[in-house]
Amino acid sequence: MAEISFPLPDLGEGLIEATVLEWLVAEGDQIERNTPLVEVETTKSAVELPSPQAGKVVKTFGEPGDTINVGDPLIIFEVPDDTAGIVGTVPTEEAPKRRVKLSLNLDED
Repeated sequence: MAEISFPLPDLGEGLIEATVLEWLVAEGDQIERNTPLVEVETTKSAVELPSPQAGKVVKTFGEPGDTINVGDPLIIFEVPDDTAGIVGTVPTEEAPKRRVKLSLNLDED
């Protein structure tokens, strides 16, 4: 098993922090991707942040009323080793296929 930290994401509009209103998960909970994690409040609004992945909640940061800065750890997940650390696709070792078609159409007038 591996642990992955999820920081408070950029909530847009130049906001640099948010206040924890309520945790919607607890340490030890097994959650699915997009499960609401926490409700936070910014100077603009209150929003629920969904989980970016499935896993077990190992640790949450901040109690209701605490302020968390963008980029600071918000929650730590425990995930299977084969899902940790890879975002997107991994390039394969195959030789690239080059398909170049050249055509020359000269008007010979």
